[in-house]
Amino acid sequence: MVPLMSSSQKSRPAQSPYSARTQQKAAPRPSAKSPASAPTPQIPAPQTPAPQPPTHPGITISRRAADRLLAGHVWVYRSEVEAISPSEHPAGLAPVYDRRGTVFGTALFNPDSEITLRLISAAEITDEAAFLALLQQRLRHAIGRRKAQLAAEHSACRLVFSEADALPGIIADKYGDLIILQLASKVLDTAAVRAAIVSVLVEELSPATILERPSPRIRELEQLSVPPSAVLYAQGDPLTHSTFALNGLLFRFDAEAGQKTGAFLDQRENYAAAARHAHGQALDICTYQGGFALHLAQVCPRVTGIDISRAALEVAELNLAANYSALGASEVDWIEANAFDLLRDWSDAGIAYDTIVLDPPAFAKSKRALDGALRGYKEFNLRALKMLRPGGVLVTHSCSHQVSLADFTEVVRAAAADARRRVRLLERRGAASDHPVILNIPETEYLKCLILEVD
Repeated sequence: MVPLMSSSQKSRPAQSPYSARTQQKAAPRPSAKSPASAPTPQIPAPQTPAPQPPTHPGITISRRAADRLLAGHVWVYRSEVEAISPSEHPAGLAPVYDRRGTVFGTALFNPDSEITLRLISAAEITDEAAFLALLQQRLRHAIGRRKAQLAAEHSACRLVFSEADALPGIIADKYGDLIILQLASKVLDTAAVRAAIVSVLVEELSPATILERPSPRIRELEQLSVPPSAVLYAQGDPLTHSTFALNGLLFRFDAEAGQKTGAFLDQRENYAAAARHAHGQALDICTYQGGFALHLAQVCPRVTGIDISRAALEVAELNLAANYSALGASEVDWIEANAFDLLRDWSDAGIAYDTIVLDPPAFAKSKRALDGALRGYKEFNLRALKMLRPGGVLVTHSCSHQVSLADFTEVVRAAAADARRRVRLLERRGAASDHPVILNIPETEYLKCLILEVD
């Protein structure tokens, strides 16, 4: 059962109570005939009313959090919670109010998480059946928006992208006949929620297997244990491996290995864009399982992929073997190495390429790491720019949501200035369209891609 917190108070529309300012009449000035000794009246400074104990069950939030929700975001942080009623209520659904009693709707409430509230509905949800019905309705809508993308050349897709699909804490990816599910909220960690999600996935997509693959980092943030992967549904023997297609190329998928849910589906459209501009001898830094490298090999006669993970490169070699007929005579090789060290050594040695792709992991996973991340991105791009021949192409990425597009663009510009290279912006891109961006929630726009021509 999902714990529920209901309100006995009638909901009012969530209009900002902070736009109006209290006006006070100024005291009249003394007239010329007033005695000189008459005291000047003192105007008291306006006082911000102290938060009052809530008279309704639910969560009371600060003015700052209320303004964020009114602007369309859905998160409230622990430091922005002013009162919880009842004070010992466990994780569950909760009505959300500001200090004046204005209701914002219903949120997923986890007192143990830094993101304590995730607003899921502007309406009040008072029972589990209504909550599960809402999840299923939104899940069907998310899948419906993506069915057109699952064409012959694409058999993999992100089906659900958490807050971007109004389903906070739910990630679902399709790899051929295998679906990977991740639940990133304590409120969703129930058998009833899993059953409701599986029911829709089976009805809409008829997969062979649905596997839940928990994310250790996210579950630790939610103060949840990290169980092993579990099969939630299977037609016959459960699948643990699959082969899927992106842009007509084949990729091997291991349900129990790899990063994220197993592959980088967010780069699908950037793979194709990079191949449109690539030429000559190409270098793919942080190649992982060869996504960019194999797309570049469609147009470049020689491609080298670099990654620090031997396991990832072994999968890249399997992917290469699966695409021999599509790649023609192109030569592709893999090198296991630290990308920073290799770029430094090769740029100092004067090694040059015509096309370089940089797709490093997130350098900034918190605001505290931002300054160091920006320095890292600058050094990374500086080394690559020094290695490009005139007329070369740089395809550079950041997947750190803490790094804005403006910050990333400025870092690359500064690197180009230090390298004494003139760069022309060919394309500015983000994640694939199955990873939608909600402008009111900046965190959904995490992936930045710049495709540059270097003089």
